[in-house]
Amino acid sequence: MTSMAPRCVRPGSYLNEKGAAMTNPVRRVVTGHNDAGEAVVLIDGAAPNARVRRAAGGLVSTLLWVTEESPASIGGVTDRAEREIGVAPPPRGSVFRIVDFPPLANPGAIDNAAMRRELGLAAPAHSAPRGALHRHPLIHRTKSIDYAVVLQGEIDMLLDESEIHLRAGDALVQQGTNHAWVNRSSAICRIAFVLIDAAER
Repeated sequence: MTSMAPRCVRPGSYLNEKGAAMTNPVRRVVTGHNDAGEAVVLIDGAAPNARVRRAAGGLVSTLLWVTEESPASIGGVTDRAEREIGVAPPPRGSVFRIVDFPPLANPGAIDNAAMRRELGLAAPAHSAPRGALHRHPLIHRTKSIDYAVVLQGEIDMLLDESEIHLRAGDALVQQGTNHAWVNRSSAICRIAFVLIDAAER
């Protein structure tokens, strides 16, 4: 049995679900301050933390930044994306990432439990209720407010009993709902996500 562990990908060289290389890295620019207090560019280049998530249909997730406190710290020169993290943000924190969703040819081959493990969503707070899984094996949820902007391509977001079609330029606010991202087109869909830890009410 092959391991479903996240696979680190060389910047500028992604692999699609068939193992073929695709080159379209995310350029990441991070600003900060130098010792004199002047605004400077700290990082400018291809974001190195890109991972193929095979159990989630072969998507490529590029981590850009993570915060672990609120209000967030704006000091220091540490690369806060140099870490392992699942989909959900840390408690009181946030996650900024860009995800490339390949066309999903065979959803029947996806195992929901394996997908949730690979994405760090095995905890009960992030598990989709059992009844929701009849929609699609990629159904999941995070305890977060999610801001998403479709940058390229198109995709369907499935909810418990409905779905919405999104295209490049569309924006979404998601409030901890069950959902699945399903690319039924013939091209990659790229989405920018900011997830902010939230409380159940």
